[in-house]
Amino acid sequence: MIRKDLAALCLAVVALVAGCSSETPPPPGPAPEGGRPFADSSFWNTPLDADAPLDPASDAITADLRRQVEAYGAWMNTDRFSTPVYVVPDDAPTVAVSMGIPDPKLQSRVEAVPIPETAVPARGTDRHLVIWQPGRDVIWEFWQAARAPGGPWTAQWGGRLDRVSASDGVFAAPYGASATGLAMIGGMVLLDEARAGRIDHAIALAVPEVRANVIREPAQRGDGTSDSSASVPEGARFRLDPALDLDSLDLPPFTRMLADAAQTYGIVVRDVSGVVSFYGEDPLPTGSGAFENAFGGLPPSEIAGAFPWEHLQLLPPLADVKRG
Repeated sequence: MIRKDLAALCLAVVALVAGCSSETPPPPGPAPEGGRPFADSSFWNTPLDADAPLDPASDAITADLRRQVEAYGAWMNTDRFSTPVYVVPDDAPTVAVSMGIPDPKLQSRVEAVPIPETAVPARGTDRHLVIWQPGRDVIWEFWQAARAPGGPWTAQWGGRLDRVSASDGVFAAPYGASATGLAMIGGMVLLDEARAGRIDHAIALAVPEVRANVIREPAQRGDGTSDSSASVPEGARFRLDPALDLDSLDLPPFTRMLADAAQTYGIVVRDVSGVVSFYGEDPLPTGSGAFENAFGGLPPSEIAGAFPWEHLQLLPPLADVKRG
C-alpha cells in the first residue's frame, strides 16, 4: 500500500500559490512517438552512460534498500495501488474536477478534463487516475479521485502537464499526484510494454522507509519519515551494474524485462509504500490480462523478488530538471 502525507504537504504550500492567476497553457506540441510520453532527453527516456560516476553513498544506500527488500518483501503493483491510464481523443467531452484542497491555480487547470464516462480510479486508498490526451499533448493526474454515481468528479490533489512531448515528466511544486511530483506515467510499465516484452525507459520504485527531509533531483518534494542517514531518499536514481551479465542470472522473463530497463535507463524512487514496489499500468480500463500473461503464472512477489537487488548502484542527483 502507498502511504501519503500529500494532503498535509499540499496544505502547507497552498499559501504560497493561493490566489495566483491561472497561467495560459503553452501551445500543444506534437503527439509523442512510439507510445511513450515525455521528451527523448527526459531522464525517464535517456539511456545511462556505462561510465557514469556513482554517488559516494552508493554502498550504504543500496545496502539499506536490500535490507528493506528482505524486511518488507518486493512486489509489482498492477490492479491495486497503481494507476489506470485513459488515453482520450482530441474531441473527447470534458468535465470539471472539484479539488478537495483549495488552490485557485490548480482548480483553474482542471475545469475541463476529458475524463471518459466509464473511467474508474485505481483500487486502494490513493485512487490515482491519469488522463492522457496525446493529440493535445496534455496529461492530467489525480490523487484520491472519486465520483458518486451520476455526480461530479472530485479529487484531493493532482496536476495538469502541458507540452508533454517536450517535458521531463516532473510537475512544478506543489503539483502532481505522486508524493514527489514525478509524473505517475513516467516510470510505469505500460500494458503495451508488457505485451511487447520490452521497456524502453526508466522504471519507478516505491520504498517503505524513505529518508525524512531529504529529496533528490528529479523529485521536487517528498514524504519520507526515516531519520537514518542510510535511508533511501525520494528521487534517488539507481541502476544495475552495467558490467552485470544478465544472461547468467536465469531470471523469469518479466523480471529480465525490468532488469534490462534498470541497467539501460535506471530506477527512480517515486513514492513511499508498504513493500518495495514496481508499478505496472492498472488494467482496469481495458480488462486486459497483459500482466498475468507476461508474468507467466508467477505471482508479483516472485517477479519482483527475483530482481537482482544486490547488483544495484546509486547515481548522483540530477540537476537542471525542467518542470512542467
